[in-house]
Amino acid sequence: MELKYAFGQALRELRMSKDLSQESIGASQSYVSDVERGLKTPSIEKLDEFASTIGIHPVTILAKSYLIKDRSLSPEDLLTLVRKELGMCDL
Repeated sequence: MELKYAFGQALRELRMSKDLSQESIGASQSYVSDVERGLKTPSIEKLDEFASTIGIHPVTILAKSYLIKDRSLSPEDLLTLVRKELGMCDL
């Protein structure tokens, strides 16, 4: 699955898990619909706005997107990889 479609699916699932409408997450209903169908890709600022309105961290949307894109990857494996890669950075 292409990442843009996985992102849209992740956004839809997370939005619906909080019983939120497309209109309620900080953009027009048509824009959110296009994002959820993989027709548009949001900016990082819009990603942050979506996450804030849903009540989650923006990385959660991205992580869920990659888990949908690669169904063989477990959440634990993804987090282990991210921890390892962050450990290589001077933070």
